[in-house]
Parts: sequence; structure tokens; C-alpha cells
Amino acid sequence: MSVTQDSLDAVALTRVEYEQLESRLERIPNDVELGMFGSLWSEHCGYKHSKPLLKLLPSEGDRVLTKVGEENAGAIDIGNGWAIVMKVESHNHPSAIEPYQGAATGVGGIVRDIFAMGAYPIALLDSLRFGLLETEGTQYLLEGVVAGIGGYGNCLGIPTVGGEIIFDESYRGNPLVNAMCVGLVKTDGLIGATAKGPGNALLLVGAETGRDGIHGASGLASRTDPEERFEEMRPAVQVGNPFMEKLLMEACHELVSQHRNWLIGLQDLGAAGLTSSIVECCGRGESGAVLNLEKVPCREKGMTPYEIMLSESQERMLAIVKREHLEEVQELFTRWELISTEIGEVTDGNSVILRKEGNVVGEIPVKIALDPPQYRMFGKRGTKARTQAQINPAAFPDLIPDQAGDILLQLLKRPNLASKHKIYRQYDHQVLTNTVVGPGGDAAVLRIPETQQGIAITTDCNGHYCELDPYTGGAIAVAEAARNIVCTGAKPVAVTDCLNFGSPDNEEVAFALEESIRGIADACNTFGTPVVSGNVSLYNETSGKPIAPTPVIGMLGVLEDVEKHLQAGFTELDADVWLIGQKLDQNASKLSGSEYLALQHGNAPGTPQINLEHELALQKFILSAHQQELLLNAHDCSEGGLAVALAECCLLGNYGFYSTFPKVKRLDATLFGEGQSRIVVSTRPKHRKKLEQHALEQNMPLTYLGTTKAKENGFSFGPITVPITILNDAWKSIDW
Repeated sequence: MSVTQDSLDAVALTRVEYEQLESRLERIPNDVELGMFGSLWSEHCGYKHSKPLLKLLPSEGDRVLTKVGEENAGAIDIGNGWAIVMKVESHNHPSAIEPYQGAATGVGGIVRDIFAMGAYPIALLDSLRFGLLETEGTQYLLEGVVAGIGGYGNCLGIPTVGGEIIFDESYRGNPLVNAMCVGLVKTDGLIGATAKGPGNALLLVGAETGRDGIHGASGLASRTDPEERFEEMRPAVQVGNPFMEKLLMEACHELVSQHRNWLIGLQDLGAAGLTSSIVECCGRGESGAVLNLEKVPCREKGMTPYEIMLSESQERMLAIVKREHLEEVQELFTRWELISTEIGEVTDGNSVILRKEGNVVGEIPVKIALDPPQYRMFGKRGTKARTQAQINPAAFPDLIPDQAGDILLQLLKRPNLASKHKIYRQYDHQVLTNTVVGPGGDAAVLRIPETQQGIAITTDCNGHYCELDPYTGGAIAVAEAARNIVCTGAKPVAVTDCLNFGSPDNEEVAFALEESIRGIADACNTFGTPVVSGNVSLYNETSGKPIAPTPVIGMLGVLEDVEKHLQAGFTELDADVWLIGQKLDQNASKLSGSEYLALQHGNAPGTPQINLEHELALQKFILSAHQQELLLNAHDCSEGGLAVALAECCLLGNYGFYSTFPKVKRLDATLFGEGQSRIVVSTRPKHRKKLEQHALEQNMPLTYLGTTKAKENGFSFGPITVPITILNDAWKSIDW
């Protein structure tokens, strides 16, 4: 009997895909199998539209310990016998429907990806996008998401040390909630998510299986418009229990760190639940499995095989245990007050066989399940984007000098630039006592126990730049992340990315996806920062309108001596302040896509630009100058422009600033243009000649800007003269 369209819609398979499945199976799949294939062949699990493009990204390097796609996250050797495990993932649609639980379980899922590899999670970051703050519903989503992140992360005892929050009309109704986690592990302590060895036990650990999250991967994460399908998809949002996750995290850490020889592999149950976890583990181990579904602990009566296999109930792990150590492993979990149940075993076959009460209720050939259709999309640039990019900001009138101070205050009050301290103070960012530089600067810095080393981590992306030019926007996202890492004194070493886009069936979205990936690839190749893990989130749309292309970049840097880190705020009185990387006088093109144009004209057109080789030279210069102990602070000059960057240096360090200011061709671009490859630094006056000589040798533009003063002296930059207290009141004016 032919499958109905309603059945296909329920599992997000097209008629063509179903026919392909039937042909490859050489039979008609039953309902359980259809549901499982729908999840495994979904965009979220199968990467149908993005896998061919992801091959463009560099993924290998001297420090890389894992292969992309073969483990839950990427691992990077940072020296001294330590490795960092890192990944960023999205939980966008669940957060649009249930903001607290959507964000909370997003945190829970990314944390499990990290400790599933044997690493102990040491830090969280979040990259968030919402509609305009004044838009109805935005405040509700913002408050729920922030509470969910804080509530779950704080309960786990993992510090949330950084992130970003951006507001733009394109995210109305479809917020982006991207969570990044980094974990620490000895390089010889990594464990894979593999099932092999016939007879070895499959142990399900943690929470009982319920009916929450069914169709999460195939429906909620792989279809359009959460606003339109709000009530339909609400049951697909998972419900989290951070206290259960804390027990799981500590138990798994003890198991892997002290008794690794008891295990074959460890895998979290995330998207598609048992379906993806067992099939993917078998795929990595080139094995099969038999599952006895009546043994799966269920918290609801009468759960069907379909529901058991597709449930996305949280706080569950699958341990593949050597048969001879099963009793010992279960005793360990019992000591942590966790339920652990043997639900099956590994076989030497090539299928996952499902049994209930002795009857076979499904059989999934592993190779077919892990080989979904692949689509190579060919898009085209949108007319609106092309028109916006062709507008020259020089067509707008220049700024009147007397208005500059007021414009600076208005920019500092804009949600994208204002201080987020009232938000990140809801997160515990000092727990575990490794945080050296917390939220609010360019990047977070953490110390590595037992060593002098430290790491720097950040997330970055400007979706509006990607709207105007997705290739350049993707490259800038990587460049700015690397620049922020360098501003702490760390060397960028690796990237994890989360590619948030609309429907790939839309030609303009397909174009933006491919061009953004090309931009990321070129930038990562230039900086030597391989992409070691990541996530793709498509179908982010509201009322048929896609979000701005938002390829979020999470980046890791390494400091050899964490005590010698830099920070963004000024640190000393009477220090020289410099602009490094570009000349002070900026032409009107540097206003492209800027917050200034959005403020003044309600529109921010133009074409963002970046020279990746010059950006690399700038970053090397900063690291070299820091190594010579010439720098007191360093701060990336980006959104808001130079005047905003200088104001932030004052506000973060609690200092004033005074400058002289030459005549410039374009005042608005000089003060508020967002030209790339610029860093504000301060130095002691005695180091002036050495810094100038170093810049001359490296052919690096260097401009003296002024001097740090006591905060009572205020902020003076060109035509702007404002008391520090007034700057601070503007910057902290939003009651989040």
C-alpha cells in the first residue's frame, strides 16, 4: 500500500526521497522504520543541502585530533598533554516555541556532546539573535532564553563566560539560540562514539524515555516557520532536568577518566534520540546491533516502538560497554543515583534490529540510514541585496561636528552596542575558578589547570554584513573572531561554526549559504584555523521571509602564559593610545552596513570589505608587540566604529581619554565607520619609539590617538566631549 502524503509530511520526507528509500530497501518500510529514516535523512541529522558545501572548509591541522563528522565534537591539542574539545550547536525553533526549555535543552545538548568525548565541560558561550527589541514578543523571547541558559548552565556548575546578542527585524519570530561549549581532557583520555565488538552491551543511562521531543529532528529542526506551526510543534520541544544532567556529567567523567578500559564508546542521545545514537555508533564501528525495546525505561505507559525510538527526552546517554565490565559500569552509575539499563548488544551484522517482546518491529540497514540524499543547490544573488550593496554611503550627507557627541550617546544606547551586563550577570561566570577574563570584553580567557597556559574563546558574526555580501560577511565573521582572540594575547588555533540560514529551496538563501561558506573557508585557510566541528541550521524563516544569513563562528585561541593576557579596557593613566591597522581618516565606503547608518537613516546599505592578508599581518603584529611587552591593552574596533571602541575602552577600564584630532575628509566615517582590520591599543610612553619602529619594519599603519586620563577628565575625541558618567549612563541605559 502506497504511503500517504500526510505520513511523509509527518517525517519530513518528500515523495521522491521515499521512493528512493523503498528502492534501496527493496521493500516497503513499516511505520517505525519510516519515522527513523525521516529523522536520519532530515536536514538536521543528514545535512542534505549542506554536506557537499561543508567539504570546502579546511578541517585538518597539526593540532587537530579528530575528523569532522566522526565524533560528537572537535578536539584540539593545546600542548602539555591537554586537549580542548569544542562545538557550537543551534536550538532555534525550540526556543521560538518554548524559549526557556528550548534554550535550556540547547545548553544541555551541547554539554553532553562534550563530556561524551571524555572531556570535562569548563565553559559555555551563547550567540543569540532576536527581532527588534521594541517588537511585540521580543522581550518575552529574550527573557525566556536568557533564563533558560542561566538556569541550566548555573545548575550544572559550568561558567557562561561569553557570547553576543544581536537584534534585527529578520529574526522576528525565529530567534537564533546558538550554544557553544568547551571541555578539557588529557590527550590520551579522549573516547569515541563507537559501537563494535559482538556481544558488547548497549547501556542506556539517565532519564526515563518520554514522549517529549518526538519529530524534533525531522520536524522542529528541519521545517519552516515555528510561528506558523506553534501549536503543532509544541510537544516536540524537549524538557530539561539540569540536576539529572549534572549527575550524568560527573558519572561519565569518572567512568572515562578512571575506567576508560571498561568502555568501547560513549554517545549522547540528542536529535532523533535512540535512533541516531545507535545507528551512528554502529556506522562508526562498522557493526550492527539488536535492541530490546521492552527494556527501555519509559516514564509513560503504553509507549510504542515508534515513540521509544524517536523520543528526544533529555539527559540520556548510551554507553557501549565491554561485556566483562558491565556489572562494574552499572555499579558506578548506581552510586551516582542513575538508572542504567542494558537494552541490547552489538552484533557483527550491518543492521540495527528492533525487537519488542521477542518480535522484530523494525530493521534499519546502517549504511542506507547514514547515506541520505544529497542536494547540490545553485542559487543566485537577491535583487534587494544587490541593490543595497550598490548604494554608496558617500551619497549620505556627512555628519555635522556639533552633533557627534549626541550621535555617540545614541549609538551606545542601541541594543546591539549597549552593555549586556544585566544579562550576563544572570550567568555564573566564575564557577570552577578558571575564569581570568569574563563576559563583556573581546573574548573570554580561562586558565588551564596544572600549567601556565590559558585559552581564549569567543563567538562572532554580523548577519547584516552577510546580507549585503555573504562571501565577505563570512570572511569577516572569522576575521573578527580571530581579532578578538588576538586582543587577549592569544593565538587563534581552531574554529567551530553554526550556519544559520533560511530554506535552501530559496535560490537567494542557497546563494548566501554557499558564498558564506566560501568566505569562511578562505578566511580559515588564511589564518590557519581549521573548522573542527559545527552545526547547520536551515529553514529559519517567519511568514516566508528568511533570517539574515548568520554563520556564527566560535573560535579558540591559546596563550602560553595566561598571566600575560591582555584585556579590552584601558589599564593605566597617561598611557599613549594608538590605532593600529588602518589610517585614522576613513572614506565613506567604511560606513557600509554600519550601526551609524542604521541609526541616522534607518537603513545601512553598502559593501563591506576586508583584505584577509592585511588582517593576518595586523594580528601577527599585535601578537609580536605583545610578546615584546609593548602593549597595556587591546580592543577590536568593529561595530559602532572607532569612537565607540574608544568609549568602550574607557568604560571597561574606568578611565578618561583626551585626544587631538586632525582635519579629516569624512567625519562620520572616521568616527563611526566600521572598516575592518583595526585595533585600539595603549602603551607606556617609554615604549613609543619601539612601537613605531616595529610598525615601520612591519609596514603596519600606526596612528597616535591620544592619552588616557582620570575618568573625571571625561572623554574627548575630535568634536566629541562627554563626561564618562554620561557615557556610562547611555551604555548601561537599557533595562533588559
